Amino acid sequence: MDLWLGEILIAGKASETWRQKAKAAALADNLRAQAFGITAENVNEVIQMRSQLLESILPAFREFCQTTLQAQPQQMLTVLWDLWLPLAIKIASLRQKLAYPLIQGILGVQGTGKTTMSKALTLILQQLGYRTLNLSLDDLYKTYSDRLLLTQQDPRLIWRGPPGTHDIDLGLNLLDQIHQSQSPVIVPRFDKSAYNGAGDRTTPEIVTDVDILLFEGWFVGVRPIAPQAFDNAPPPILTEEDRSFARDMNHQLQNYLPLWQRLDSLIVLYPTDYRSSLTWRKQAEQQMIAAGKPGMSDAKIEQFVKYFWRSLHPELFIKPLIASPQLVDLVIEINCDRSLGKTYTNSRS
Repeated sequence: MDLWLGEILIAGKASETWRQKAKAAALADNLRAQAFGITAENVNEVIQMRSQLLESILPAFREFCQTTLQAQPQQMLTVLWDLWLPLAIKIASLRQKLAYPLIQGILGVQGTGKTTMSKALTLILQQLGYRTLNLSLDDLYKTYSDRLLLTQQDPRLIWRGPPGTHDIDLGLNLLDQIHQSQSPVIVPRFDKSAYNGAGDRTTPEIVTDVDILLFEGWFVGVRPIAPQAFDNAPPPILTEEDRSFARDMNHQLQNYLPLWQRLDSLIVLYPTDYRSSLTWRKQAEQQMIAAGKPGMSDAKIEQFVKYFWRSLHPELFIKPLIASPQLVDLVIEINCDRSLGKTYTNSRS
């Protein structure tokens, strides 16, 4: 955390010296400044608005860090200032331009922090006066009994998650109701712990007056690619059986296109090295085991993560997606140490 940024945790408000440092930092990163619409002409206004918002949410943010993230606020202050606050302001601005609720897609492979970011954005957007709903692609899973039948039909679907394991009509119905400003809406929820971890639907949530929907998932917005792309696919797609599975999952993506067409905007959390997600997953499991909770062995984690890479390989699917300005509005790179990398729009030169 930058020392100048930490000052606000102590003082609880921004001094003029603090604002000057904030302005210089905001303009220093050209890509991020462009992504969030910051210029030399409007930087005073931008920092004024962001600092006031920061001051107003600090008490709630401290509680969020301690209860939800099990982290100290100073550990998360940089990501709050550099990403979550300007991103929430950007999303709020998009909502203001629409005559209907905003459906914001968030794509991120395992470990990129999409769920944490969605919760933080919800906290900030509520402070800005927007009723915000979080929906995970996981909430759209088919029921346990339906997935048992699915596995009987295709034994390769050994885990929930790949294309074909979701109830697309359930998602379309919800997104259309939100787009049409219907209220209340019944939001499906999924309990991953049911049936010894196989998971099943749980009690749905009834929500009223949704302004913004944050729809996140590990392949939200991902499009099918040319089948020949699998002819020389990267590991772990090695055998003809692997390539056949990957092609079939690619074909299944066609069924998800109507869902993606409901998105008003798409943000991609993009790891600079997709293999980091394996490391991050191992770290998360080790932390759970250390806390006395059940967790997978390293060997089991490798089998689990590589299964998802075989179904939709990040190198094959996400790289071409983030190069498409008509499909992706913002790219946020995640470094191997989970720090923020480049943040940019596809309109960059």
